[in-house]
Amino acid sequence: MSFAHLLPPSWKTQVTAWLEEDTPSLDYGGFVVGEAEKTAFLLGKGKSPAVLAGVPFVDEIFQQLSCRVEWHMQEGETFEPIKRVATVTGKARHLLLGERIALNLLARCSGIATKSRRFKDIARSNGYKGIIAGTRKTTPGFRLVEKYGMIVGGIDAHRHDLSSMIMLKDNHIWSCGSITNAISAARSVGGFSLLLDVEVRTEEEANEAIEAGADVVMLDNMEGENLLQTARRLRERWNGKRFLLETSGGIDEGNLRERAVNEIDILSTSAVHQGVQHIDFSLKIQKDG
Repeated sequence: MSFAHLLPPSWKTQVTAWLEEDTPSLDYGGFVVGEAEKTAFLLGKGKSPAVLAGVPFVDEIFQQLSCRVEWHMQEGETFEPIKRVATVTGKARHLLLGERIALNLLARCSGIATKSRRFKDIARSNGYKGIIAGTRKTTPGFRLVEKYGMIVGGIDAHRHDLSSMIMLKDNHIWSCGSITNAISAARSVGGFSLLLDVEVRTEEEANEAIEAGADVVMLDNMEGENLLQTARRLRERWNGKRFLLETSGGIDEGNLRERAVNEIDILSTSAVHQGVQHIDFSLKIQKDG
């Protein structure tokens, strides 16, 4: 199976837009190098092992420039720096037109995949069997790439947009007057096919959400013994009723083990995609002879 098969039919237009943004008029550097056929090595660098992610995007960047990419490893595999991950061939000017866009994309997507993999490994080593997920706090216009990186890294991408899941947060609830009112309104239009995730701050709010029919109850910013005991009491009180418990808010590598308890079904965090360390790549055209 290929992760590329996840991508929607429209995604290639984003690549065209990236190329147009980077060369809106004259290509002065391209004038210097011309269009002689060249070979370039794509190198994965950095200082620590990393997960390769973003392959179909790089393929399309260079395909639109009539270049060819041969990968020397599979997407989702971990590489040790310095590693030649691919060889790119084409006209010198075209290689350089795609260079920076491809490197920036690989750096970001691989960084997210690497961080996602690390979070999952830490949680599993702690005995956690639930779902590790990202969030919707992604970069406008770049969400597809960032969500893709999470999936390649082995975690759940969480909801992709406002239309793919109903999530009721504090502003929704305050606007409706109560959790029960907000859930009732959402159910009246969302139908059976959309899960309903409700953010709560207290055990009392969690009980109201479960009673009103929430599919997922997000215990926002609860930590330590409070999180653990709240989850246990909710399970006991609502034994036989179907719902999932989610923990979110302020989760990072430092407190991940504390939050990754099996009383919780879903652990969602923006730490796997916001402010992550990018992975360093370079594209080096080889000298003739």
